[in-house]
Amino acid sequence: MSRAFLTLILTLGAAITAVHSQVDSCGSDLSTFLPAPFNASDLKCKPIWNSFILRYSQNQENVLSIVLSAAYTSGWVGIGFSNDGMMVGSSAMVGFIGKGGRAHIKQYYLRGQTSSEVIVNEGQLLTTDVAPAVVLYGVNIYLAFQLKFSAPVTQQKLLFAFSSATPNNYHLTEHDDKTSVSFDFSAGTSATSTYPYQLKRNHGALVIFGWGVLLPIGAIIARYCRQWDPLWFYLHVIIQFAGFIFGLAGVVAGISLYNKLHSDVKIHRGLGIFILVLGILQVIAFFLRPDRDSKIRKYWNWYHHWVGRLLLFFAAINIAYGIQVGDAGNSWKVGYGINLSVLLMAVTVLETMLWTKWSKNAAAPPTF
Repeated sequence: MSRAFLTLILTLGAAITAVHSQVDSCGSDLSTFLPAPFNASDLKCKPIWNSFILRYSQNQENVLSIVLSAAYTSGWVGIGFSNDGMMVGSSAMVGFIGKGGRAHIKQYYLRGQTSSEVIVNEGQLLTTDVAPAVVLYGVNIYLAFQLKFSAPVTQQKLLFAFSSATPNNYHLTEHDDKTSVSFDFSAGTSATSTYPYQLKRNHGALVIFGWGVLLPIGAIIARYCRQWDPLWFYLHVIIQFAGFIFGLAGVVAGISLYNKLHSDVKIHRGLGIFILVLGILQVIAFFLRPDRDSKIRKYWNWYHHWVGRLLLFFAAINIAYGIQVGDAGNSWKVGYGINLSVLLMAVTVLETMLWTKWSKNAAAPPTF
């Protein structure tokens, strides 16, 4: 082995060792690059999520010292404090390295989901006289700050998020990824439990597919496919029952989600109960359906049609509202928006064709 090749191997080995020595862990020494009191050796430490590591201590004055570290190349890193594990209504400390290598750390109030509703230099977190700090060391960024509370902090719902896009004039771009954990700061111990994202996704997917896809399709078949008698009736009944079952499963998932989070979503929950009641009434109406020759059949038709229309209308509103308050993200908004647009366009075209047909036949339109 030549001397030059041996030198290259030793150089690469030293570089790899240096990089690994800069990767953060709970055994890392913070005293060489973080200011006091954030470089204290008595900080408790807990790996949280991905490369996120949380260090913390709490004194008798209910001052909580936080050091959050994460792998960093660009963009921003944040930690939020939430009452219910949701983004909206929470306050967050966000750090990033701006233009020219200048470090920034700011508090943000997350009033809504859009960038304009994430307000810089606002929030419900009370900081102390100790200046917060952001340090880029090796491949990690460190956010260090103190918060003052009125009582000892025990169980707290925390949000963690990051983005690869650097803020412009302190306006945060949408996160690349996020998570929510319930963290126990008390007694020097910590226990994390992940936010039930899968349950929330299941709730949304079941409700959208049941109330927002199948039921509208079943209603479209009943109104515009009467020429397929009696096939239209069987398709209508099967699709509506399937939509009700999927919607009911979504409601059950929503109840389970509420029992885990106790989120303050009274409007969404109230509309969901109202829609479920309308769905149950439609199922009952099917089994009480009078014969065609019955004198009360026209009243049953009126009741069945208008209860169904109310259900579809409020279901569409509640699905859109649920996507908003549930912080589902742009993919859910776009997906449901496309679904709703296709349904509305189909109804518009079919309704126009139906009225054109009635006009040509000079016949009174049938009731529905």
